[in-house]
Amino acid sequence: MTRERGDVVQTGDRHRAAYIAFDRFPSAKGSAVHIRHMAAELFERHGGGLLCVLGGGDLPAYQWEDGVEIVRFTGVVPNLLDRAQAFSAWVADRLEPHRDTLEICHVRDPWSALPALATGARLVYEANGLPSIELPYAWPMAAPSTLAKVREIEEHCLGRAAAVVVPSYVIESAVTGRGVPPDRLHLIPNGADPVPAGVPRPPDAPGRYVVYVGALQPWQGVDVLLRAFARLADLTDLRLVVCSSVTPARARPLIRLAERLEIPVTWRFQLPHEEVAGWLAHAELSVAPLTATARNLDQGCSPIKVWESMAAGTAVVASDLPVIREVLGDLGRFVPPDRPAELARAIRVLLEYPDISRDLGERSRQKILDGFTWQHARTRLGRVYDLVAGH
Repeated sequence: MTRERGDVVQTGDRHRAAYIAFDRFPSAKGSAVHIRHMAAELFERHGGGLLCVLGGGDLPAYQWEDGVEIVRFTGVVPNLLDRAQAFSAWVADRLEPHRDTLEICHVRDPWSALPALATGARLVYEANGLPSIELPYAWPMAAPSTLAKVREIEEHCLGRAAAVVVPSYVIESAVTGRGVPPDRLHLIPNGADPVPAGVPRPPDAPGRYVVYVGALQPWQGVDVLLRAFARLADLTDLRLVVCSSVTPARARPLIRLAERLEIPVTWRFQLPHEEVAGWLAHAELSVAPLTATARNLDQGCSPIKVWESMAAGTAVVASDLPVIREVLGDLGRFVPPDRPAELARAIRVLLEYPDISRDLGERSRQKILDGFTWQHARTRLGRVYDLVAGH
């Protein structure tokens, strides 16, 4: 089969590797950053491959880029589980032409794993989250029987994977509870690319600000941050900046809360990822106010926002959760989750001691350089591929 892109002719329609994710790609979310780096390692090793992801918006349904065939699911299915099932069937159709050549499939969820397993290729299951734990947050009315069925599918897929990759010890424990043998588990923490010195300050940045980067789901604790910031009203030169991956419409409840609390907030929505580094690097502090929910406690997933704050050399104030301590070690300031007053106090104290803040930021950036860049993560993933190929 021959495909043309401009004046470049691509030949061949059989792939040795596939990366499959029930995630929109690319997007402003941290998951898209992770997919970009992990998929690059897979495709570099196998001379290209097939990338199956969610589409929508202005994203093309089909692309051929540097030896990678990118196909996007564009079906409009309102119900989350129905959409997941439709995606799974769609992936099965996309994989069918490659059954005879596929050697490895890298997946991030059970909806991707089921059709991948049917090909007979070796499966690398990257467990950044467990739908049986996450589903109640996206679909609060989910019946216990539905959650039990999802967990059953998870366990089936995890149990048949040649390797299971996890980003933290917290989710490693959760996956072990699903019956995955320790010898098939591989810890690969998330990473970040160090922000170059002298990265430009965003032209519309406030003079002095605290920054939050990430999504605005309830478990992220942005409402807690807003209530904490209301307690810093005497710091009249300080502003809160929220760089969110969602649309303004989805942020409306939090925007209304900020207005009721009379908090000066600079909102930036769906900011291109390459622009986030400037906002982080020039902030006084970065805040990660994650809540004490099952999603953060039972399957803690190594928040990229924290890694990227460290890579920017910006001190972090964060909720005292096991997964955050795993990332920061002694390089952050921790507060009990869901406590606005405690969070406000920690922010205030660190602002009053800029030398301490600067030291935390510099040592955090060095930690990234020493072993937690995306290249380090890719090298670790490469070792997993080597192990799987040797089986």
